[in-house]
Amino acid sequence: MLNKVASLGGFFAQKSDHPLANARELRRVLSELPKDNAFKALDEISGWLESLEGVSNFPGGTLYEVLEQFEEAAQPHLKRLSREYFGSVRLSKSEENRLWSINYAFWTRLGAAYERCLLAVGEKSRPGDLPKSVLPTLCVRLMVALGRALKWEQFHYGPSRDTCWQSLGRALLAAEEAGVASKAVALPGKSGMTSPLQEYQKVMIFQAASLDSLLPVGIELAEQVIAHFLPGFVFTVEARIDSVYWVDLKLAQPPLRLARRPAKAEPTQRFLKPGAAHEAMQAVLDTLERGGDMPPEISLGGQYPVKLLVTVFRHLTNYLSPMPPQRLHDRHRVTHRMSVLNGLVNAFVVFSEEFGGQAAGLPTDTWVAENVSRGGFGALLNSAPGEWLKVGALVAMQPEGGDNWLLGVIRRYHRLSEKDARVGIQALATKALALEVQVRAVSRYAAAAGTPALMLLDGNEADEFRVILPPMTFDPRESLEYVRDGQRFLLTPIALSEQTADYELARYRRSSLG
Repeated sequence: MLNKVASLGGFFAQKSDHPLANARELRRVLSELPKDNAFKALDEISGWLESLEGVSNFPGGTLYEVLEQFEEAAQPHLKRLSREYFGSVRLSKSEENRLWSINYAFWTRLGAAYERCLLAVGEKSRPGDLPKSVLPTLCVRLMVALGRALKWEQFHYGPSRDTCWQSLGRALLAAEEAGVASKAVALPGKSGMTSPLQEYQKVMIFQAASLDSLLPVGIELAEQVIAHFLPGFVFTVEARIDSVYWVDLKLAQPPLRLARRPAKAEPTQRFLKPGAAHEAMQAVLDTLERGGDMPPEISLGGQYPVKLLVTVFRHLTNYLSPMPPQRLHDRHRVTHRMSVLNGLVNAFVVFSEEFGGQAAGLPTDTWVAENVSRGGFGALLNSAPGEWLKVGALVAMQPEGGDNWLLGVIRRYHRLSEKDARVGIQALATKALALEVQVRAVSRYAAAAGTPALMLLDGNEADEFRVILPPMTFDPRESLEYVRDGQRFLLTPIALSEQTADYELARYRRSSLG
């Protein structure tokens, strides 16, 4: 890489006071980046990118080559920090924010700098100008950077910058105007070829997939799945009868579902339909649900648990389908405050007859319900709580002025700002019974500790009960026992319905033991 830096001499014809405008200084900066401290190395690179902002006399050609060098130097550090972010050890909120911030800052600053280069592409090859010959690779690098920034925004469930879509559209329009939108290019360190059009399609599909109901590792996997099945999607310049999503390249507006055609046709509009990709993803999902293996020809950049693969493929086949999901129940607008408790332990207390639904002394948050349907709530949070708020979090809710508690789970999460957020909550039950259960094999021993559980009393199938258990509790080979009002009951396992980091939801049949 350093040999390549030496070739920059021809680009440094114009004077600039910035140290990176000196080839020798750039070479020194790159050589002195920490080799064994990924966070510090990326922080230094991001700092240098920030230092380039607003430097008006930095020639476009020089800037582009400097950015290429920094991006390539950052790659091993980005991979290492991503492994830490998605590692098996659960990160504290502060450590997660630290890793998120350094990655997001790098990609947003790199994208902004590449966009400056795009604006500096000249019709003539004057000294310091960026020649049009670099346009295909420049557009690809710009779109990759903007797409990565959008992905890291999604890891935090927003807020997203709509202006990013105008930048992406500007890059694709520039590539189309130059006749290079489909020109295949290769990026150092990456296998295969890509093009400006392909990179735009990846980001558009990623946005259209409504990934705010997946955990970050699921979002990362979804990006890999989309990239693999990209050739099956159909991207057109006119609306077709089976188009599902659309975007206008000149607008600061993300892709929208094509519920109806745009009011006016514009040459900058583009349309998307799942095409053969949906059928291909559905075939993989069917194989996984039958207990089969992931087809060997599909490389997703790592090994993922089967349950996660099923969750992500099920989500993508649902939202990237010829008929994306519609709401099952009508929403009704309300403005109603409600008390919220997180987690099974707190829910156990308020559903326990011993405490009579009282939450005194428990860590209660107050949210504002904005809409309600038979399936759940939409709520506004003016002050987002700490580490526990995430997709899959179990919550107990009590409407203001009421004495009953409801049980639900966070299904969607979108941050509006650093403090404000909106969540979608699926209602699990309006009635629940707090129990202490024991595995039947050990229940005869008085010293055996009981496991807190919630038996859901409504919304069940005939002759079944759904039971909320702590993580890693359900075993299809073990029945559970509990005692209520002096009577012993047996819970015989049927199946595990859901498993999150907060809880397990399992189905049981109940019988009396006398």
